[in-house]
Amino acid sequence: HDVRRLDRLISDISDASRLDAELARADMDFVDLSSALRAVVEIARSVERGDRISIELTIKTSPHKPQENWRVYGHDSRLGQVFNNLIDNARSFSAPGSSVRVLLWPERAKGSGGQSIEGYEIIIDDDGPGIPADAFERIFERFYTDRPEQGFGQNSGLGLAISRQIVEAHGGRIRALNRTRQRPRGTDE
Repeated sequence: HDVRRLDRLISDISDASRLDAELARADMDFVDLSSALRAVVEIARSVERGDRISIELTIKTSPHKPQENWRVYGHDSRLGQVFNNLIDNARSFSAPGSSVRVLLWPERAKGSGGQSIEGYEIIIDDDGPGIPADAFERIFERFYTDRPEQGFGQNSGLGLAISRQIVEAHGGRIRALNRTRQRPRGTDE
C-alpha cells in the first residue's frame, strides 16, 4: 500500500515538474474542445468502477452562432488531462448511482484590461458534499487533499494543482464553486 502510494506521488510530482517545460515548447496546435470532451467523457463512461455513476455531456451552441467553432490553441493531451482529472474528481465525491454533468458553452469574459473576450466555459458538476468555505483556493494547492472518508495516502493532492497550472498556461482560469439554494441543480443554472 505504501509503495503504491509513493509510486503515485513520485509520478505526480514528476509530471508537475515536467509540465512547465512542456507547456513552454512551441508544439501547440488548435484543439477542438467539443471533440476532446466527447472523447474524455466516452472513456470515463467505459471505465467500470461499480459506482453506477452516469456521466452526462451537454454542448450548447450560441443562438448567434449555431455552428460553433470550439477550437482553442493549446496542447490537446494536457487539456484532456485536465478534463479527465476534473471528471474523476467529481466522480470520486459523488454518491453511487448519481451523475456527473459536463457542460460546454460559448462564454464572454472580461480581460485584465476590462475588454470583452470570446471564449468557452466548461462546467463539471456533481452531487457531492460541496467544498468547505475555507478551502476554495486550498484545493488548488499542491499536496492538499480533504477526503476524510478515505484513508491517508489515497490521493497525492496534486491533481487540481496540475489542472490549474495547465489551464492558466492556456490563458484560462479554473475555479470551484458550490451550488446555492436558489440554483440547486448546478450546471448552467
